[in-house]
Amino acid sequence: MSTTHDGDGVDAAAGAIRLANEFTTVEVRKVATRNGERLEICSRKLGFVVRLDPLELEALTWQTPLTFSRMLET
Repeated sequence: MSTTHDGDGVDAAAGAIRLANEFTTVEVRKVATRNGERLEICSRKLGFVVRLDPLELEALTWQTPLTFSRMLET
């Protein structure tokens, strides 16, 4: 598997997965950082990037759909 290296000391596996619907598009990929593996989620349209560690990802599974609905309320 080929990797790339960015200025933040992150080695990223090539081949991001793109998910899209009528509202947005995001790319996700696994990256290796100095502090372990992370899942990177990137919204290129809005310019936001977040890298979540395994515990942060697990915490997402503890949430109900209502939590995400409230987060998206405008």
